[in-house]
Amino acid sequence: MTQNEILKLAVKILDGKKAEDIRVIGIRDLTIIADYFIIAGGTSITHARSLADELEFKLKECGITPKNVEGGNKDGWTVLDYSDIVIHIFHKEQREFYNLERLWEDGEEIPVDRL
Repeated sequence: MTQNEILKLAVKILDGKKAEDIRVIGIRDLTIIADYFIIAGGTSITHARSLADELEFKLKECGITPKNVEGGNKDGWTVLDYSDIVIHIFHKEQREFYNLERLWEDGEEIPVDRL
C-alpha cells in the first residue's frame, strides 16, 4: 500500500467512527520524525480510545501494523506510530491543551477531501 493510500484509509476509518476535526499535516520538510501527522478528536476519552482501537484493528487487517502505540487508557491522547505516518487521537480538552496544529503550523495542511 502506498503512503497516500494509507493516509486515505486512516482518514476514512476515523471518519467512519465519527472522529472530529480530522487534520492531515505534511511535516516531511520540517523533521525526520515522520512525513505526515494525522490529528483527530474524540468526544470523550472512551470515544478517543475506540477511535484508536478501530484504526489499529482495521489497519492490521490490511497488513499495516504500528511500530509503537502510546497512551490512550486514561489520559485522552493516543499516538499510533506507523513510521512515516504518526496518528494522534485526542479527547477534546487534551487536543486544545497540546494544540499540535499550532506547533506544526509550518507544515503543509492537506485537505482530507483531496487524499
